[in-house]
Amino acid sequence: MLTFVALASVLLLGIVPEQTEAISIYTGWERHALLGSDVRLSCSFFSWRGTSDDVTFSWTYRPDGSRDSISIFHYTSGQAYVDNKGPFRDRVEFVGNPGKRDGSILIKNLDYNDNGTFTCDAKNPPDIVGRPSSVRLLVFETVPIQAGVITGAIIGVVLGLLVLIVVIYYLMRFLVARRVFSLSVSKHGKKKREGTPARQGPVPTADPTKVKAASSEKKKQESRKDKK
Repeated sequence: MLTFVALASVLLLGIVPEQTEAISIYTGWERHALLGSDVRLSCSFFSWRGTSDDVTFSWTYRPDGSRDSISIFHYTSGQAYVDNKGPFRDRVEFVGNPGKRDGSILIKNLDYNDNGTFTCDAKNPPDIVGRPSSVRLLVFETVPIQAGVITGAIIGVVLGLLVLIVVIYYLMRFLVARRVFSLSVSKHGKKKREGTPARQGPVPTADPTKVKAASSEKKKQESRKDKK
């Protein structure tokens, strides 16, 4: 009976409870940083609703080998509250943009004792149900080469070798084809020269003076024969 009365009151007054939906929070998986440097820890969220004026971000820290977490940062009602007593005193800075759903923080002057897990939680009322996301920070004297970098380098070398092999292959094909073409042209030209008859040189023209002298001498000889 009481349930029926409550529902009837809601319908009559036009008061409909606002539905709450899940919120998804994202951080990186792992961050590597140098001793004494600064590192940005990113945190963002996805919500089907627009960004609320009451959006909140909270960061906690759990050192390696410990089960207890401590609060190091909190943002609410447009104000940022940082840790002023714990291990990150004066070393935490808010560098996010709540209007763009960014709750990132900056950890300054890193020390080996900063190794641990940082967890970000966000609320975008009325969407307040979501699983916090965590990122692990590892501080090194020199940043190690990550597996992804090594894998990328290996892939780059393999692709470079494949390209080189393909270029050499097509260059060899070009040179062979050029050699075959040259031999074919040379052989065809030789056959053409062998099949063409040799041209005879021009017949020398007799000297008219010599011809006339020979004719006169012949006539003289004939005249001598007739006299005898």
